[in-house]
Amino acid sequence: MILNRRQILATATAAVMTAASSARARDMAGFDAALQAAFDGAETPALGGMVVGPDGAIWTGERGVRQAGGATVGSDDLWHLGSNTKAMTAALYGRLVDMGQASWTATLGEALPDMPMDAAWTDMPVKQVMAHRGGLSDATALGQAWLMTARADPASLPDQRRTLATTMLASPPAGTPGTFGYANSNYILIGAIIERITGGSWEDAMRTELFEPLGIKTGGFGAPQGDQPWGHSGGRSIDPSGPVTDNPAALGPAGTAHISLQDYGRFLRVFLSDGAGWLKPETLAVLIQPVGEGQPPYAGGWITPPGQPWAQGVCLTHDGSNTLWYASTWVAPGIGKAFVAVSNDAQRGRPACQALIPGLIQAI
Repeated sequence: MILNRRQILATATAAVMTAASSARARDMAGFDAALQAAFDGAETPALGGMVVGPDGAIWTGERGVRQAGGATVGSDDLWHLGSNTKAMTAALYGRLVDMGQASWTATLGEALPDMPMDAAWTDMPVKQVMAHRGGLSDATALGQAWLMTARADPASLPDQRRTLATTMLASPPAGTPGTFGYANSNYILIGAIIERITGGSWEDAMRTELFEPLGIKTGGFGAPQGDQPWGHSGGRSIDPSGPVTDNPAALGPAGTAHISLQDYGRFLRVFLSDGAGWLKPETLAVLIQPVGEGQPPYAGGWITPPGQPWAQGVCLTHDGSNTLWYASTWVAPGIGKAFVAVSNDAQRGRPACQALIPGLIQAI
């Protein structure tokens, strides 16, 4: 039989597609096996995982139950991100830079010109605060007294954050400016700056400038409500309708977002595709560039750990928890992949998440 050129091309194309399909099936099987191995070795009620590419989620998987003794988790379920919200807040600020409403060179004095502040803060770069190198300490404004009363505060969330920012900046830095000191206060302050720029709440800015343009339908704040996974403490499920199921809402920019895995992939693809048309490439470059010296190297909501040859370049990572949930994210733009592990029990889920990530990386 003599084949013409069109038949040859069709046969070759079919062979390539078959090989690609087989390779994809092997990848999916490897990811599933990594998830099962991490879940089998843990006591967490549920464990979820995701691998992301430049176009979004490549694979997602989940094991376990929404609550102890309850229904199994599903592919569209919501997971609390904890401090992995910080990368979203930093990226939101970057979005405002691209819109001409904010600046990467701004100081606190310029960003909050009508706020009284100690002279030590006036010339502090906003980027330095974003990198936890401003000298802020949670003890200044987020102490036990605040935690005990914040949930009952009748003031609007922007007013609450402005009050917190005023308290933070009324005194000189509690830490050493330029030296890394992780504190949720840094991102509450960034949230207050975003609110001054937009004239609304950080939550509204997240919805209109991050969730909507990225096609995120499930993004929200606080413990997921309704027929969703519940957070756990020591194996005991915590009803999300109760009074203490998340940090006070005013802490939002530092760590209260929840989201489905697929939608989280829509955010992470921004870091795998030069901003995905949502951020300018030069803004993305700022967000992943560490600020200052010393360890750990920290950029816009991400740690950028050195010594990760598998990533073939810069690597971004962050873990988050509100003490009832756990999330771990690793992003490697050099290989066009991001890896996510989530659990609805912070204490028991942490080791499971930290076991799942390397399993997913090894499976690619």
